Amino acid sequence: MTSSPPRTAPAQDLDTAELPPLIPPLRRALKHPRLMHYNRLAALVLLTNLAFLWASWPLRTPTLGHAALANLALAVLVRQQYVINALFRLATWAPTTWPLKVRWTLGKVYHFGGLHVGGALAGSLWFVALTVRLTAEGTDVPLTAVSWTLIALLLFIIATAFPPFRSRFHDHFEKIHRFGGWTALALFWAHTILSGERVGLWVLAVVTFSVALPWMRLRKVDVRIEHPSSHVVLARFDHGETPFAGSSTAISRSPLTEWHSFANVPTPGESGFRLTISRAGDWTGAFIDDRPSRVWVKGITTAGVANIETLFEKVVYVATGSGIGPCLPHLLAAEVPSRLVWATRSPRTTYGDALVDEILAVQPHALIWDTSLDGKPDMVRLAHAAYRDFGAEAVICISNKKLTWQVVHGLERRGIPAYGAIWDS
Repeated sequence: MTSSPPRTAPAQDLDTAELPPLIPPLRRALKHPRLMHYNRLAALVLLTNLAFLWASWPLRTPTLGHAALANLALAVLVRQQYVINALFRLATWAPTTWPLKVRWTLGKVYHFGGLHVGGALAGSLWFVALTVRLTAEGTDVPLTAVSWTLIALLLFIIATAFPPFRSRFHDHFEKIHRFGGWTALALFWAHTILSGERVGLWVLAVVTFSVALPWMRLRKVDVRIEHPSSHVVLARFDHGETPFAGSSTAISRSPLTEWHSFANVPTPGESGFRLTISRAGDWTGAFIDDRPSRVWVKGITTAGVANIETLFEKVVYVATGSGIGPCLPHLLAAEVPSRLVWATRSPRTTYGDALVDEILAVQPHALIWDTSLDGKPDMVRLAHAAYRDFGAEAVICISNKKLTWQVVHGLERRGIPAYGAIWDS
């Protein structure tokens, strides 16, 4: 069998197909990456806090503390796995009979990280104001010391969370966020106890339980590694859990220092699941070369971006390379009619005949573009061609950051609902 199924048009025609015109300038401006829903949600939190500031002026000292704690609780709780799954269930509850514009917006539910950013920034600002007020009032030394130490820690966590540092030193960002967050939580307990604030104790109890809950499910499980090539492995798990299609599992070989999330690929009618792990850095490279027999998992499986497919009558999946992993469970489940566009180098050599045949069995009309034969395609044009020919309502892209944003914003600027990861964690 050839490395890809027959195409409905020559590769050159698909790669140069005419795109629809851009939408009007005002609507197009709202599709700019700087105005994506992630940033809108962060701005909404900050504006809500400004409204609260205006309505509550002049502010009493306890109000400053309550506002700080409420915002920081929002920042933590919105990242909780159960909350994330609940947000996805709520957003995808809408039937496909609702107007497309409404469903288009609901599909952006995975931008919830904007609430985390807005809450963290607003909460830190409120806490700075509280500390300045307490210091001016001449509060006791232990409370002042804890307050300023906490401010220094919060500012350090925020500074290292900005994209330039986070993208370049992601492992360090992850450790700072984890251990810094735990330390900040302990300092908030000390601050609340020293200030005698009873309401804060209840809020902190909820936040602490939220943080601890995934770690209460920490366990080491067996994994069986299949090695179709030196670039990719298929990690098979069967430890009594079959996750839902479109979820992800975080795994680690050193649970206190580094975690990596991968899309779960359950096979309908079978127990267990697979993870597709490609060589994309030191950790994945070592995993592929070492092929461990056991790894750590924690928490529960969590919904991912492609779960929004149920909001639409038909969708197109666009993937490059190992991006096929998050798409595969949806293609196998076939809950929503879909069409696949997959560009990758030598698919059968890299991923194995079994995986490619499995894809073609459920997607006989898929376009599998072998970049070693046809070169790198214009993915925006390929996505639009599939969207047009299949009569789809939306496009879901799973690729690297640059190409994902190129496809998503390239299509949305032309009035086509498109979705893809936003790398906010």
